[in-house]
Amino acid sequence: MSRILIIDDEPAIQDVLGDILRDEGYEVFIAGDGLEGLRLLKTEPVDVVFLDVWLPGKGGIDVLEAIKSDWPDVEVVIISGHATVETAVRAIKLGAYDYLEKPLDLGRVVTITRNAARLEALRRENAALRQGQFLEDDMIGDTEGMRRIREIVGQSAASDSRMMILGENGTGKELVARMIHNRSRRSTRPFVEVNCAAIPDNLIESELFGHEKGAFTGAVARRRGKFEIADTGTLFLDEVADMTLEAQAKVLRAVQEMTFERVGGEDQIHVDVRIISATNKDIRREVEEGRFREDLYFRLNVIPLSVPPLRERRDDLPILIDYFHKSLVKGDNDASPPGFSAEAMKLLTEYPWPGNIRELKNFIERVTILVDETVVTEETARYYLGKAGSRLSVVSADREYDTMKLGEARDLFEKRLVERRLEENGFNIAKTAQALGVYPSNLHGKIKKYSVEIRK
Repeated sequence: MSRILIIDDEPAIQDVLGDILRDEGYEVFIAGDGLEGLRLLKTEPVDVVFLDVWLPGKGGIDVLEAIKSDWPDVEVVIISGHATVETAVRAIKLGAYDYLEKPLDLGRVVTITRNAARLEALRRENAALRQGQFLEDDMIGDTEGMRRIREIVGQSAASDSRMMILGENGTGKELVARMIHNRSRRSTRPFVEVNCAAIPDNLIESELFGHEKGAFTGAVARRRGKFEIADTGTLFLDEVADMTLEAQAKVLRAVQEMTFERVGGEDQIHVDVRIISATNKDIRREVEEGRFREDLYFRLNVIPLSVPPLRERRDDLPILIDYFHKSLVKGDNDASPPGFSAEAMKLLTEYPWPGNIRELKNFIERVTILVDETVVTEETARYYLGKAGSRLSVVSADREYDTMKLGEARDLFEKRLVERRLEENGFNIAKTAQALGVYPSNLHGKIKKYSVEIRK
């Protein structure tokens, strides 16, 4: 159902135009002047505006300029009882969809509204398709975990089943949620995200369900909540486990019944919303320890989906690095992203990536912008990984000895030390023996024992 805003100071026009549009199935909002109309646009998503030229205070042409500046996709139909060619031409140049003279031809009103609303719907659909293509391309990787995600999304996206996405910060949970939405029958409708961890406890109810004017200090106008904005589309509750138990109780009712009231309101609001939730916490433990409602957990976790951390999909690193490189230099024909040496790639593969995909993307961006090398060396890669990277070689070496017996570990360490000192001293036996503090004969014995290659 398209939403229409009428900005006109004549009650007769408001009544007649409003009744016609409601009879055609549109949701109609009324504003008596331009400033009220602009304030309403800040809280109510609108598809088409009927705007009178002659308004008290801020004139219609000025209001048109403000609308096209802040809401360029909203179609505006100018109406006036004092039409001039100059005014009509100026309005069209400023982006008005059409121009109607009073008294209004009601048949033409219906036709123009239908065409303008259809144009806006097509614009949204095209944007959703473009976004869907871009986001699907962003699901990079061919490891078992990524193949499993695509399989679950392919099986469940077309349904309206609620899904819960589990995974560490930075693994791409929002990306998966958008992928589900873009493959669903709701793909041309809104995708609305709520970061439950970022909203103060005292505002979460207003954020989700909206509020009426005067409901609390600072509520200067009625405001729609995320559930209402997402009507006919998808609501993504990110970091859902960070909600208070009080907020969880109210979300439970809305999820069960798809019905709620705005804060300070009494009217029952019915919506049709698909719920996708996500959390980086161990949700089962949160339930067991009483921090998350079990009944809400079972409502949201109809289809669970787990996104693996980057350290569990190391084979995807080369593909991801290449993708981020290319996306950063896209459009710049002269730019050529640096490659990585074999040693640098080994370092990146061993690195645990605690920030997951988000950290990898930031690292690649730093290297692409700041490094002049054609091939990034191990030392450079370690430098741009920071302190964690500088500790990595020591940690990796320690882990290598974990499963060895003492004699095996000692022999491996001794062999590597001999090889490194020989190379540092140009494979000169006397110098190497002196550096190691042994006799040349002892060094010869170790070279033979460990089958160390002497290069001249």
